[in-house]
Amino acid sequence: MNIRDLKGDKIDRLTSQLEGLGSLAVAFSAGVDSTFLLKTAHDILGDSCLALTACAAFQTAKERQEVRDFCQKEGIRSIQFPVDTETIPHFTDNPENRCYYCKHTIFEKMFALARQEGFVHLAEGSNTDDMSDYRPGLKAIGELGILSPLRDAGLSKEEIRAYSKALGLPTWNKPSFACLASRIPYGNRISKEKLAMIEEAEKLLAGLGFYQYRVRLHDKMARIEVDPSEFPRLLEDGNRQRILLDFRRLGFSYITMDLQGFRSGSLNEQLEKNIKHF
Repeated sequence: MNIRDLKGDKIDRLTSQLEGLGSLAVAFSAGVDSTFLLKTAHDILGDSCLALTACAAFQTAKERQEVRDFCQKEGIRSIQFPVDTETIPHFTDNPENRCYYCKHTIFEKMFALARQEGFVHLAEGSNTDDMSDYRPGLKAIGELGILSPLRDAGLSKEEIRAYSKALGLPTWNKPSFACLASRIPYGNRISKEKLAMIEEAEKLLAGLGFYQYRVRLHDKMARIEVDPSEFPRLLEDGNRQRILLDFRRLGFSYITMDLQGFRSGSLNEQLEKNIKHF
């Protein structure tokens, strides 16, 4: 199905904006939002659409493969470029506005690459729900003049999932995800070794069949977040023993379960309310 087959005022606003651009480079992570945006842009602009993906230690190997698979399946031109996290200002120090510096550095590189490839406009996939949490990266996006077509059209995450399902996109029910650095509390230094530990730990949970999960790293302690409906399965003897054994092998000294369950951006709960408005 093509995006032009869908109806609705928000879809009309989105397609009209994209048509007016003529060509567009899209920051593509293979997540729910960027996949819908890329599919829509390609439906509207065809070969005048380009997918750009930054490859860094805070991104999983699975995500990079999903980027390649989707672009190949849809016939979309794609460029993946490396980013060394050690070159991102303040990234390893992990301040509360780490995401600002990270987004600014990466999108600056991405914008330069887009222009090198002949694209004047670069877009990313934030939606209206992203305005309700502490997201300093949005400030960097605004400063650099990156477009946010989904947000401008007034689309929420729920609506994007519904439209993605109608389009037959594999991401319509994909669990929400965030960069691996978001698993480390602000003020705790980030290293490639820590990110690799988290990636392998979450890969184990995925292999055990958990749908929505996070492994938060507190020094050498792993705090596991899963949906409360999956608590019993996390505590099943077989799964519990497997998690304990493999997490310790990865370098975790203590393994705990968060009784509040999964919630996106749980490490932002430690921030003072007055920081949440930048």
